[in-house]
Amino acid sequence: MNGMNQFPSKPVILTVDDTPANIDVVKGVLSAEFLVQVALSGKMALKIIEKTAPDLILLDIMMPEMDGYEVCRRIKAQDALCDIPIIFVTAMTDVEDEARGLSLGAVDYMTKPLSPSILLARVKTHLELKQSRDLLRRQNEILEKKVVERTRQMEELQDVTMVAMGSLAEARDPETGNHIRRTQHYLKLLANHLKDHPRFREVLSPENVTILFKSAPLHDIGKVGVPDYILLKRGKLTDTEFEQMKKHPLYGRDAIVSAEKSISYATNFLLFAKEIAFSHHEKWDGSGYPEGLKGDAIPVSARLMAVADVYDALVSRRVYKPPFSHERAVDIIRESRGSHFDPDVVDAFLEISTAFQEIALNFTDSEESLMAREKMLHLSDGVVSSG
Repeated sequence: MNGMNQFPSKPVILTVDDTPANIDVVKGVLSAEFLVQVALSGKMALKIIEKTAPDLILLDIMMPEMDGYEVCRRIKAQDALCDIPIIFVTAMTDVEDEARGLSLGAVDYMTKPLSPSILLARVKTHLELKQSRDLLRRQNEILEKKVVERTRQMEELQDVTMVAMGSLAEARDPETGNHIRRTQHYLKLLANHLKDHPRFREVLSPENVTILFKSAPLHDIGKVGVPDYILLKRGKLTDTEFEQMKKHPLYGRDAIVSAEKSISYATNFLLFAKEIAFSHHEKWDGSGYPEGLKGDAIPVSARLMAVADVYDALVSRRVYKPPFSHERAVDIIRESRGSHFDPDVVDAFLEISTAFQEIALNFTDSEESLMAREKMLHLSDGVVSSG
């Protein structure tokens, strides 16, 4: 570095000393290259600093009312001021005095009488170090902002990808409509309501509730593996066809397991997606599928999705039934407490069922989507009958 050319303007040095002669010495050494402010006491120094923070402080120790140690302690206690370099300039020459000053956060300790050349050199050195620290801090702040922005972009991409994958299954199933969007919000609503429950609080952290919301669209991704003649069939499935339909949780789990193998780290996102896809048709009494899991053996995520999925199926129009009323759907879920569903999850649902109804209304299927689904079914009738 060449002299002080690295500073874009004159730095401000505050010199604090109750002896005017000492201040004159400092000003004589530094005034050519710095703007020198003066304080004749510690209290005056703190008032000056509150208005405009200097770039560096030269601080005497032995002063009336408030000594330099106390001034330093007060400055370092304030987040906005603690990075200002402080150099003690004092007649106190004991090693213990110097150690105390440095322990309070001072960057240097000089004893009187001062050597002009050494004073100038140390001031320059500490200003350059501060400038370097400030530059590094700004670079880190810029980097952190870029990381946050990049993370946000990746999360948005993840969200879009999950919804797109869920919509792939939805597009093959003419009965689902806005099903994935509604079940996402039902699931989040239930999870937030149960997050402080002793049985669920360990799983339902704020981060995991967000992950559940994002992974919910994949709950029926396995339907892409179900043949069209079953998925698009009007009317009741035969026992053989229903057994084939019951394989879609397995197809969904296997697809997510395959995705897990392509990454080198564990993620709760894929864990929850896998749990939901594979186990949301399990029942509390063990009569569900594909594994016949019972009670707490069923993952929490799947137990929540089970209620969300069934409620939506009940209040939505299907080719084999008109939509049930909200009240009838609530009654059916209440009646299935302890058989199909976790009792505590049903109790939570009953407490917030009105909010479920609001979600269903906010994401209702449009007439256009209903007509498109009906057209899809008509087209599939020919394929199925000729197959």
